[in-house]
Amino acid sequence: MLMHTLLLDGANRDPDHACFHWVDRGRSLTYAGAVDAMERAAGALRHLGVRPGDRVTIFAHNGMDYLAVMFGCWRLGAICALVNVKFADELAYYFADHEPTAVVYTHDMEGPVHSAAANAPSIRALICMDGPQEGAHSLPDLMAAALPVPADPGNEDAIAHLSYTSGTTGKPKGACLKHEPTVRATRCIAERLQITADDVSFGPSALSSSYQLVGNLLPQLSRGAAINVMGKWTRTTGFDALEARGATMLIANPPILTDVLNEAVARGHAPSKLRMSMSGGGPVPPVLKVGWHEKLKLPLVESYGQSELGGFVALGFPRLDPADIETRRVGQPLPDKEVRILNADGTEVSCGAVGEIALRGGFMWGYWGKPEKTAETLRDDWLWTGDIGSMDRHGFVTMLGRRSELIEVGGTTWYPRDVEEALSTVPGVEQVAVVGVPDKAITTRPVAFVQAAAPVDGEAIKARIAGSLPYDLSVMTVVSVTELPMTPTGKIAKAELAARAAAA
Repeated sequence: MLMHTLLLDGANRDPDHACFHWVDRGRSLTYAGAVDAMERAAGALRHLGVRPGDRVTIFAHNGMDYLAVMFGCWRLGAICALVNVKFADELAYYFADHEPTAVVYTHDMEGPVHSAAANAPSIRALICMDGPQEGAHSLPDLMAAALPVPADPGNEDAIAHLSYTSGTTGKPKGACLKHEPTVRATRCIAERLQITADDVSFGPSALSSSYQLVGNLLPQLSRGAAINVMGKWTRTTGFDALEARGATMLIANPPILTDVLNEAVARGHAPSKLRMSMSGGGPVPPVLKVGWHEKLKLPLVESYGQSELGGFVALGFPRLDPADIETRRVGQPLPDKEVRILNADGTEVSCGAVGEIALRGGFMWGYWGKPEKTAETLRDDWLWTGDIGSMDRHGFVTMLGRRSELIEVGGTTWYPRDVEEALSTVPGVEQVAVVGVPDKAITTRPVAFVQAAAPVDGEAIKARIAGSLPYDLSVMTVVSVTELPMTPTGKIAKAELAARAAAA
């Protein structure tokens, strides 16, 4: 099945049902209207020379035209490559990596786009979403022309989407997602989350994130649900929008879910129609799960995925289960994937033991233009996630951390997540990140960056959690900060923190 077929099916079943809503501009499309926008965007791209297999870069803020162009690419058989606008300074790298035929952008990105495109010979057309600009075509004018579109190539085995990794362990890599395994994965997600056509989904994260694709777009389309996107989130305006749109599902990252929890407590009520939230982009702090469970009486479903999957390794259930907040387990694997915990030699560990999380089933074809990196990740029919974790006797997966982030301290392996979650339970602490810096005496010295409204006493906070951890916390340095740096995908920028700690 093709990704854009989900949109066509929705229009065939219920053409007047709400499909997309752009919160920031108050613009809506029905399923029939979304199909028309897709066809018009496809016609525009075709007119400018885009053919099946060509890459089209979208470098824009969340919005309705963003969605139209994305689906228009798939309709043509082209490959959609999404780049977060926060990576403006690195745009030349992305152009060199996937060599786009066309670039679609918002007007405020004119400078970075034209500068990077000057050294990208593959680019034949620049297209501005907001009207004509010097050296660029006007997307509104092209779509208004309703230019002809060729027959759908209908190749479900074709690469449709370049899902870029967050770049936390090196330069971002474009994971090549094909139509069929991605659609199959997201239909399994829809079933796990019990999505129906009556649901109203709300996703305020960047559309460039693969989490949006498999969390807030394709699963909902497979059931004919309504989808909201939002570009400029704040705690108050976001909460108001959830209420005004009658959102039943919130698909977000931990910082946004924390905003909603705090705002709901301040107002004395949760968004009135909300039945669940789903978190992605990083582990959920236990205090956040507890808050949603006890204060809002709503399930917070944790997802565990990667850009390379076009789906999830494991996913929780939309229910209020004390076991889901009393443990760090995420959930069970979905039916489209076989998940195992393996030793380095590929043998499976015993139940409950720790090893690397690997899976078979639907995942990326490979990294675009990076065969060596592909070979490192895809070995013996398995995708090796690079994450360390375990699986219990009920099949629930627990992710303990990235292999690359483990810290060797005086002969003992530290799992940063252990310390981060313990510190997160201390009143006043908002977020924590633990990194390691080289130390001749103990190999690596752990450094905990603690975000709190008021400065924290490092020694006092270590003493408070010492009894709950198997580590000698006396060697750990605590740095109090008012705000932790974040990546464009909503993760804590640990590489930046490690560099800061090393420099200090």
